[in-house]
Amino acid sequence: MTKVNFLFLSIALLVTAGCKNASSSKGQENVNSAGTAQIVFKEYEHQFGKVAEGEKISYQFSFNNAGNGDLVLSSVTTSCGCTVPRYSKKPIKPGESGTIEVVFDTSGRNGMQTKTITVNSNASVPVVLLRITAEVETEITNQ
Repeated sequence: MTKVNFLFLSIALLVTAGCKNASSSKGQENVNSAGTAQIVFKEYEHQFGKVAEGEKISYQFSFNNAGNGDLVLSSVTTSCGCTVPRYSKKPIKPGESGTIEVVFDTSGRNGMQTKTITVNSNASVPVVLLRITAEVETEITNQ
């Protein structure tokens, strides 16, 4: 883990340590809470490179449950309304995998863009930060 990723994770843990969300167990009756879930992502950052302004670009972050209890994603939030996450709220059994799709709308953006995705779950490390970056270029037409 790089120093920057460690710094992001440390800050996120400090921020969320004082905030305990009351979560409903509705729809989660079959969650195996006998063990501990462990979320492991294949990668924690994705770089799109150069993209044209106005495009909607997406990426799927893949992860697996390396623990011995069911993994439940309680929330996935982004640092900007221009970035929308999609994920399943169903429990992920030990050894199984899942994805979080992130769609970034580049409309009205220009230059280097960095967006953070915060994943909250019942895993042994309850908060994980993901990041996407893109260099958004606007078309310049000669008249």
